[in-house]
This record gives sequence, structure tokens and C-alpha cells, in this order.
Amino acid sequence: MQGEWAGEPVGPDVWQTCRELIPAGSVFAFLAEHRQTLFPADMFTDMYPSANGRPSMPPQVLATVIVLQSLHGLSDFETVQELRCDLRWKAACGLGLCDTAFDPSLLTYFRRRLQRSADPNRLFTKVKEVVAATGVLKGRQRRALDSTVLDDAVATQDTVTQIIAAIRRVIRDVPGAEPVAAQRCTAHDYTDPGKPKIAWNDRQARDALVDALVTDALDLIAHLPCQQLGETAAGALGLPALVAGQDVEPADGSDGRWRIARRTAHDRIVSTVDPEARHIHKNRTRHQDGFRAHAAFEPEAGLFTEVALTAGSGVDNHEAAVARGLLAGDDDALTVLGDAAYGTGDLRQSLQVDGHTLVIKPPPLRQAVPGGFTSDDVQVDAQTGRVTCPAGHIKTLGRPLADGNRQAQFKILCRVCPLRERCTTSKTGRTLNVHPHHDLLKAARQQAATSQRWQQEYRCWRPPVERAIAWLVAKGNRRVPYRGVLKNNIWLHNRAAALNLRRLINLGLTHTGDTWALSPAAA
Repeated sequence: MQGEWAGEPVGPDVWQTCRELIPAGSVFAFLAEHRQTLFPADMFTDMYPSANGRPSMPPQVLATVIVLQSLHGLSDFETVQELRCDLRWKAACGLGLCDTAFDPSLLTYFRRRLQRSADPNRLFTKVKEVVAATGVLKGRQRRALDSTVLDDAVATQDTVTQIIAAIRRVIRDVPGAEPVAAQRCTAHDYTDPGKPKIAWNDRQARDALVDALVTDALDLIAHLPCQQLGETAAGALGLPALVAGQDVEPADGSDGRWRIARRTAHDRIVSTVDPEARHIHKNRTRHQDGFRAHAAFEPEAGLFTEVALTAGSGVDNHEAAVARGLLAGDDDALTVLGDAAYGTGDLRQSLQVDGHTLVIKPPPLRQAVPGGFTSDDVQVDAQTGRVTCPAGHIKTLGRPLADGNRQAQFKILCRVCPLRERCTTSKTGRTLNVHPHHDLLKAARQQAATSQRWQQEYRCWRPPVERAIAWLVAKGNRRVPYRGVLKNNIWLHNRAAALNLRRLINLGLTHTGDTWALSPAAA
């Protein structure tokens, strides 16, 4: 059942007796005064549906602890130590001087209740309500979009480790799997989580081990008893096939042997401990294993208006695909700023239809010949489907391909064209791919290259969002603390809520009666 305030604190009330020691204008001092107003008891009623059982720790205290934990990037154990020993934390949470707080596991239970509730991100939602009540965003119509890669909380595993871990998980979680494994699985002692002891510098030994492990996995799956499986068991059963399918392939010949695949599977799982973590290329030189964090930021006030954490790969998790969701809470026409990741034709068209002004950097064009012609040097008539190359040759666009592009074949005309060396290096001549939003993207590139107003807007307001991302990952928060998208998405929202609250306090946030307000200078 939901706990209530007990009344008298354990020992002297820290906020009453040691107020002069708590830094004025700090998050600690603000929460000490306004904790119950910011997080009222009825805000958490749905998380405690039963009126029976022992009273829990008051959720206002736990919500305050979660905010402070998210702000300072601490583990559960470190958080409770601060709550026991630091006067600032005790004052912020309303504890007495002699209060020993609670066991760190209670934070896990509270986060689990949040996760299973109708609004897992309610702390972020509440702070957004405070932002709206202050009116700090009124009349400020800029939104800067950006993303960053967050490292996962687990170690990246190689193929052998993943297969062994997947088989061990089946043995542990699927009913009836243990006796089948004891009879069928002979390539490794699966009670041992480590790697088999072989000559790892011997290629034949490595190939034989991979083949034996995959054979074990297939035999185990094939001989399990037919039964209805729960969610945990079903997930465990599908993991060996998924890992084997992405990392191995039939060996040369048709004798049924297996080997490590000579390619990297798209959307490859990097660890069986966290199957939702992915290998991410932020650019050509930088890659990480983890998740992708997305943010919409108001650069003048310095506040996050929305955040989201997604898997690191997949079309639905691309920056341009997530952008509309980040802006969904803003009904007014905005000036949207973003880097080239948000410069896709589909997103541009969608945002312009919604009435937004775009200051989004267009993706650079690829040149077949350094210093030569690009697709912007080609004249495309969308109505007639005719394409005119820089030499004046005209071709008709073909039907849309699977990716939506249409092609114009100039191959024969390129043979005697005097501009060929500036246009293509292909021996058969130029094949031009025309994007379905060619005109829109071309206009964006021209605007970015020639408009001083566009360039000034981009250069002025791009740095604040870079600084916001730096705030987001500061204090060790480049690495997510949990496994899976759902838990880490809640964590990211809590982190953004804590940063927004700190920013509001720095702007002079006060509460009088039923009104939240900022200092006149900030407003």
C-alpha cells in the first residue's frame, strides 16, 4: 500500500536545524521546501492499487531521491549512502539527522512500479507541467534536435561466448531443457560460463568448436518437449537460433558443418545479456555498442522539451524517424534546427506541411568525380519526368525503385560527351538516381549555401544543443545504467527532468500559493 508521511523525523529535522548549511538556490534547498508540492501524494496513487499490506516508503521521498540520483549519476548503493550521510540529501528528502534511509533495493522496486504504470515518465511529465506553468517557453518557438550514442551496460560478446550464453539460458529458463542438454550437448560443459579450453590460435580447432556449438544448439532446440512457454522461456528459446542465424553460416560443401559467417549481419545482437543493445556507427570513424538518445531542446531557455531513447539501429530508430515524435507536444509553428541526420526529404516535407520553418543542415552530396558535377547540376522536371544533364542531353526517368528513387540512363550518350571526365568514372556511362524529394533537397542545399540569414541562425543556435547533449551525458551518464530500451528510456526521461528542474531553479523558480513562477529577469 502507499505510504504516508510518518510525521516526526528520526532525530532533529535537518532542514529546520541546519538550513544555513544547505546551499541557497540549490536543488537540495528547493526540494526541501517544495518537495511535497512538486510531487504530491495523489500523483502516485495509481502505482499502489491495493490498500492492504505494509505501508511503503512515501513515494514523494523516492521520487525526490530518483531526481537527485539522476542529476548526480549515482548507483543505487551510492545514492543511499548519500542519503544516510549527506545533510543536503536528508534536507531535500525530509529526513531526520539520525535517519538511516532504506535498503538500495527499494529504488529498484520503485522504478519497477514506474515502469509498469500508465505513465512511466511521470517525473519528466510533472516537470514539464511546471515549465508550462512558468510560461518560460511562451513566445520561444525554436526547437533544436540532436542525438547521441550511449554505451550499453554490458560487455560485448564474441560469437562463441554468445552461443554458449544462449544455450545456458535455455537450460536455465526452459522447463525440461536440462536433461535434454545433458544428453545432447557435448561440445562444452555448459555449467561453466567461460570459454572452452582450446588452442585459440589454431584455426581448425576454432572452426571445429563453432560447428560443435551450433550443432548443440540445434539439437537442444529440436529435442525439447512440446509445451506452452511463458514469456521468459520463449525469449530464451528464440535466442540460440537468433544468435546462430546472425553469426554463422553453412561451411563449404554440403556436409552439414557450420562456420562463423564471412559477413556482419544487419541489426546484429552484440550481447545475450542485453539483446536490445546494438552496434552503432555515429559516423565513419566512430562506433559504439549501446543505444541512441534523442532530444528536443529549447536553446534560449536551456530546457529539454522532449527526449527519447531507442535501439541503436533500424529505420524506425533513425533521427529523422524519431524527430516528429519529439515535436509532437508543440502545437505552434516552430523554427526547427538540426544537423544533417535530420535532413531527409521525408522529414522536411512532413515538417513543412505542419508549418514549421526549417534550419536543418542538408546532407552533403556525393561526387562521382572530385570537383565534378553533382545531382544539383542536373535539371529535373518532376511533372514531365525529364532529366537534362550538364551537357544538355535529355533522358526520361524510369519507374520508382524499391527505395523510391527513379533512374535516368545516360550511358550511350556519355560515350562521346566532352564533359564525361567531370561527370562519371563508370566505363558504361552515367546512371543518375533521382530522389523522390529531389527539388526539396536541392532547394535546401542552395539555401544553406547562399542564405546569410540561414547560416547566422544555424551558427547562433547550434552550439546550445551541443552543450545540452554534454549536460545529458555528464557525470558518467555516457553509459546507461540498465539493460533494455524501456528501463533506459525511463532513466533518460528522469535525467532530463532533473536537468530541467536544475535549470528552472537557476532561473529563479518559486512557488506561491498555487502558482509556479520564475524571477522577472528570467521571464
